[in-house]
Amino acid sequence: MLEGNGKAMSISRIGVIGAGQMGGGIAQVFAVHGFSVVLYDIDAQLAAKGYAVIEANLNRLVDKGRMNEEAAALTLTRLSLTADLEQLHDAELVIEAAPERLDLKKRIFAELDMLCSPHTILATNTSSLPVTELAAVTKRAHRVIGMHFMNPVPVMPLVEVIRGLATSDETFEIITALTQAIGKTAVPVRDFPGFVSNRVLMPMINEAIYAVYEGVATPEAVDQIMLLGMNHPMGPLKLADFIGLDTCLAIMETLHEGFGDSKYRPCPLLRSYVQAGWLGKKTGRGFYTYN
Repeated sequence: MLEGNGKAMSISRIGVIGAGQMGGGIAQVFAVHGFSVVLYDIDAQLAAKGYAVIEANLNRLVDKGRMNEEAAALTLTRLSLTADLEQLHDAELVIEAAPERLDLKKRIFAELDMLCSPHTILATNTSSLPVTELAAVTKRAHRVIGMHFMNPVPVMPLVEVIRGLATSDETFEIITALTQAIGKTAVPVRDFPGFVSNRVLMPMINEAIYAVYEGVATPEAVDQIMLLGMNHPMGPLKLADFIGLDTCLAIMETLHEGFGDSKYRPCPLLRSYVQAGWLGKKTGRGFYTYN
């Protein structure tokens, strides 16, 4: 349990919206660290799939000797699934990890605002969309904040903590302390398109795609140059496949619209791949082919 200053604010029950790669990873990390987690997805089958992935991840940790069987079993007892949003009504914190669509996230935040206690903090895992605009659809803008986890969530130590225009100091302090309590490093950033991580990363990925589009080099060559010449742990095109090319495109479009600068224009090849359904690892094909 995490205690906050000011009004008695304790966080022990977390709601996570979206049982995909990010939402499932967020749910796993909180459950591992002793929090009660309700994992919601609009589709009960997707929620069950998310649970199965978490269970497989924990079993893998046990096999590698990084967690004992008792701890893994206890972690799963802290996790419950639902396809009913009302089951999140008593959560002290709800983290939204839905697809990167502003209209969808606004609808979710408006529903959560009516459903949850006035003291509940609403957080978004958005990678590029405006936290202030999401907060504006609620009556608790001071309790809305961004928590941008990195992928894969159980492994990556960073969480960008994004303050909206109205986010209170108390909310920021609670979320910063909570981030530390789950073994992550909270780095504060302002509410600008793409924040810092994707404002820097996505144009690099986009430029790598342009290099392929213009015939400068193959995807393998581009990635090898960044691996061997720049000491990157993963080439930008393989990383794009891992993130999802649809997500990369959505972020580039947000940057392009938000800044109005042509340097953020998505590469036509990226757009073509998304239109073809070649979204990367999750569909079996992107810049590389996956089994």
